[in-house]
Amino acid sequence: MSPIVKICGLSSEDTLDAALSAGADMVGFVLFKRSPRYVRVARAAELAGRARGRAEVVALTVDMDDRDIAEIVETMKPDWLQLHGSESAERTGAVKGAFAVRVMKALPVATPGDLDRVPRYAAVADRLILDARPPTGADRPGGHGTAFDWTLVAGLKASVPWLLSGGLTPANVADALKRTGAAGVDVSSGVETAPGKKDPDLIGAFVAAAQKALTPRPTETAAS
Repeated sequence: MSPIVKICGLSSEDTLDAALSAGADMVGFVLFKRSPRYVRVARAAELAGRARGRAEVVALTVDMDDRDIAEIVETMKPDWLQLHGSESAERTGAVKGAFAVRVMKALPVATPGDLDRVPRYAAVADRLILDARPPTGADRPGGHGTAFDWTLVAGLKASVPWLLSGGLTPANVADALKRTGAAGVDVSSGVETAPGKKDPDLIGAFVAAAQKALTPRPTETAAS
C-alpha cells in the first residue's frame, strides 16, 4: 500500500500545483497567524478550490475557538481539520462532534511517555500526526524542521492511522517510512528553501521518494 503523503503550509498556486502534479494525497493550509506559512481564510479557500477533487484539503488550526473554526468550515470547506495546538482529547472530540469534517490531531513527541496519550486521542480523532516537540520557547507548535527519535514510534499500533512529521526531507523520508511503519508522512519545512518558501522541485522529489519507499521491487527471474 502506498503511504499517505501530505504537503503542508502551501500558500501559492505554483507550489500547490507542484504538490498536486506530483500526486500528494493531502494539501494543507496554515491558519495560524504566527506561522511563516500563514494564509488568510479567504486565500486558503481560493487554493482549496484549486485542489478540490485532486487531493484532500486540510485546514490547520491552533487552539482555535468554535466561532473561528465555523468560519473556516463555511468558507474553505476543508476535508479535514488539523488541530495542531494544545487541544485536549475532550476538545478534539468536541470539535469532531460539532463540525461535519474529519479531524486530525497532532501530538508532540520527544520521550516515550509522550506516546501514552495516543490511545486517548485515537479514540476521538480520525487520524493522528506524531510530530517533533517544538524547541523550548518556540512561538509556534510545529514547522521547525527538527526530527524526533523515530525508534520511539517504530511499529506503533493505534486504532486510527498516524502520520509521521518533523524533520522530514526528500533525502530521509523513505528511511523514515521503512523504520517507523507510519501510514504516511507530513512535511512542511523539509520542502522549503526558507521558512514559508516552498520549492516545487523539492515537493516533487519528496512525494516521489515517499511513494517509492514502500513499493515492492519486481521479483527478478532466475537466468535460464
